This record gives sequence, structure tokens and C-alpha cells, in this order.
Amino acid sequence: MSRSRLSITFKAGAIAILTCAASGAAKAETLADALVTAYKHSHLLDQNRALLRATDENVAQAVASLRPIISFIATSNYSPTRAPGVDNLQSQIGLDASLLLYDNGASQLAIDVAKETVLATREALVSLEQNVLFGAVSAYLDVVSAAEFVQLRGNNVRLLTQELRAAQDRFEVGDVTRTDVALAEARFAAARSGEAAAIGTLAVARESFRAAIGRYPGQLTAVPRVPRIPNTLKEAEALAVRTHPDIRQAQRNVTIADLNIGRAQAAMKFTVNASSQFRLDQDGNDTFSTGIQLNQPIYRGGTLTSALRQAKANRDAQRAALLNTTHLVRQSVGNAWANVAVTQAQLAATDRQIRASQIAFRGFQEEAKLGSRTTLEVLDAEQELLDARTNRVDAQSQQYVAIYSLLSAMGLLTAEHLGLGVQTYDPAAYYTAVKSAPVPSSKRGKQLDKVLKRLGQN
Repeated sequence: MSRSRLSITFKAGAIAILTCAASGAAKAETLADALVTAYKHSHLLDQNRALLRATDENVAQAVASLRPIISFIATSNYSPTRAPGVDNLQSQIGLDASLLLYDNGASQLAIDVAKETVLATREALVSLEQNVLFGAVSAYLDVVSAAEFVQLRGNNVRLLTQELRAAQDRFEVGDVTRTDVALAEARFAAARSGEAAAIGTLAVARESFRAAIGRYPGQLTAVPRVPRIPNTLKEAEALAVRTHPDIRQAQRNVTIADLNIGRAQAAMKFTVNASSQFRLDQDGNDTFSTGIQLNQPIYRGGTLTSALRQAKANRDAQRAALLNTTHLVRQSVGNAWANVAVTQAQLAATDRQIRASQIAFRGFQEEAKLGSRTTLEVLDAEQELLDARTNRVDAQSQQYVAIYSLLSAMGLLTAEHLGLGVQTYDPAAYYTAVKSAPVPSSKRGKQLDKVLKRLGQN
């Protein structure tokens, strides 16, 4: 593709976004629309939802360990003998059944660990959902900002085109020198370069938008009103400590570590199992036996005591991780809060800068017509106005990013909290269907089939 055709393609993408105001808000895509699309079509969320369902199955497997184990047995043994024509062939079929009667609570602790792991994985999924939505917010704002930059640069090119023509006309009548014309030409060339760079930045932003949301942006509306945030930093931190999924996940991990200590202690104690056997040989003879077995470990080379020490060390590590996670969340809230305050101040300052720069630029234009201002002074004033407008676009985008960063730091950047109106993923549906380890022919098994069909897994 030639450079000219590439430029036309970039400009076409810029025009598609910039015409949203003229085409009407009904046809334009809002930030909420982009968030809904990102939530629905995130392959990362789909991947981790599947991993959550895999974790749910650990509960079913732990529950199944308390149920009878029944096996069908078929054996056939051939033993040749020295006697001519005599072979020893023995065949049997049978059933073996075993049942754990008592293990000092080890199996129930394993079920509790599996349940807590499910809850911890759910919190990890919420944290991932926040990352996906924040990526969508950033991509949306980048495209909107880049489109506004293209518009500003285009306006600047048109204005400098007029300034260049005016300088050339005044040069022809002797009002300005060739230097003034050269200055205008240089500024015009710089403006064209800035416009090309802005179009390239928009193209990059569009690619980021597709990666975050799943498609290229259409016509985007301007950013909406900023979401509500707490009134004070203290309120924001208190809310984050209560609701942030990373802290909740760390709390679950502490509980898991405590339960694993109990499992390590139970492994040192006795277990009681019941077993039954039924055999039928090739001659029709049957045998049946049943019994109870008690197993008490006496010596295993220090493995059991090592496992207990390991479980206690893991508990200490998880407690420290919880404290560290809480500190990091508080720090993130504090950083985001400070960024919100900074961007609000920057936005107010750029508004004042734009007003002052507009007055100065218009004054310089009029004074230049009277000969009291040089072409360079007019161009400098125009550049200051452009810089002020560019700073405002950047400040507004950064303000939104800071606010959504604060929501994420508080654990509130979720589809439910934002009120996106999208059907959210229900992690309890699959868990409820599998937690009792249903067999396919049971009522629970049929409910599980329905859940799988809704998830599109069959």
C-alpha cells in the first residue's frame, strides 16, 4: 500500500469516529456499550470461568471419597503342568466394595478445603473481570482522545493554511519579509506532521480497542459523566478493604491453610474401612467375604510430621500474604485518589489556559493586521492555544482513567456495580449442579446437563 493510500485509510477511520456528533447519539456507541461487549466476548473471562468450573469439580471429587467404591473384577490365570493333557486354568468374576467408615475428619476437611478453594477462585475471577473492564475503559478513552487529537491537528492545519496564505499575500505587497513567509511555511509543515502523527496514534488506538473489546470501534460518543466516588479517602479505603476481590481471595487462602493443618494432623491418626468381596469361578462356585480394617500409621520416615510443619508454614505465609495484599490495596486506593485530585486540578487549569490563550491569539491576529505584531508572534500564540486544547483532551482522559482506577482499586469495577444491564455469569449455577457429585441418570445429573447446555459445552 502506498503512503498516500495509507494516509487515506487512516483519515477514513478518523472521520468515522469524528462524525459521531453529526450522526446523532442514537447511532453512536457509548462507553457502557463497549464495556458490555468486552464483558460478553472476553476470551480471558471464558477461559477462567472454565477453570472455575474445573475447581468446582474438586468438591464433587472430595464428596465422592466418602461414598462406597464398587468394582467389577474378572481374572483368568493359566498354569501349565507336566502331566500330559492336563492344564490348570482358573477364571473368576466378582465384585469388590469398600467404604471409608472413619478417618478422624480428614475427608470432611478435604471437602471444606475444596469449597474454600472454589470461593477463592471466584474472587480471582472477579479480579480478572475488573482487569478486562478497565482495559476496555482505557481502550475506549484512548480512541476518543486520539480522535479529538486528529480533529485538533486538522483544525490547526486549516488555520495555518490560512496564515500561510495571508503571509504570502502580505509578502507580495511588501508588508512582511521572506523570513515571515518561511516561518509560516515551517509551522505549516510541522502542523501537517503533527496531523499525520495523530492519525497514526488513532490507528494504534483502534487496534488496542479491538484487542480489548473484540472489534474495531464504530462511532463513539464523548465520554459520559464521571462515576460517583466516595467523598473522602478514608471512606474509599474502608470500602476497598471490605470489597476488593484480592483481599477476599487472600482471606480464603488463609482459611484453606488452616484447614490443611487439620488435614495434616488427621493423617497421623487411624482410619477405619469396611470391605466386601464376592467371587464366582468357572465351576459355579461362589465365595463371599466381608470385614473391617483399622489402619494406624506408626512410622513413615518423618513424612507426616514434615507435612504438618509444611502446612503450618503455608498458613503463616498466607497470613502474611493477606496483610501484604491489604497494604497494596490501600496503596492503590491512595494512589488513585491522588491521581483523581491531580487530574481534576489539571482539567480546571487547562480550561483557564484555553480561555486566556484564545483571547491572546485573537488579539495577536488583530494586532498583526495593524502591523504591531509579527508573524512569529501570531504563530506562537496559535501554538499555545493548540497546546492548551491538547492538554485539556489529555487531562480529561486522564481524569476518567484515574476515576476508573479508583473504582478498580476499591473492587467496584464490575459489570454488576456499574449497572451495565448485561446478564452476568453466575458461578453458583454449575457449582450447585456438581457439588453433590451426581451420576448422569440422577435428577442432579439431568440438571447438570441443562447447565452445560446453557454454557455451550455440549
